[in-house]
Amino acid sequence: MSDSAIHIVARLIAKPDAIAELRAVLETLLAPTRQEAGCRRYFLLQNQQEPTDFTFVEEWADEAAIDSHMKSPHFQAAFARAENLLAAKPAIQRYGLIG
Repeated sequence: MSDSAIHIVARLIAKPDAIAELRAVLETLLAPTRQEAGCRRYFLLQNQQEPTDFTFVEEWADEAAIDSHMKSPHFQAAFARAENLLAAKPAIQRYGLIG
């Protein structure tokens, strides 16, 4: 089984005093991103043992959809607001489905 979709796992770590604020910023991405062309799946998770740890799990139809998402006004605004709330640079990995 193979699929040409691109799967992304994006991990963001909040500063300990900015957990609630970062969560609120990241939540603003959910509804508009799910409406974007080429977005198949877009979930935000929060680690139950380490609440500073947020992870997006995404599925996109192709590179063009990802590029469009990253240039969208809601993405640009959220990441501008999130920049000072992060303890480290986001870790973003791209995957292809094997099975």
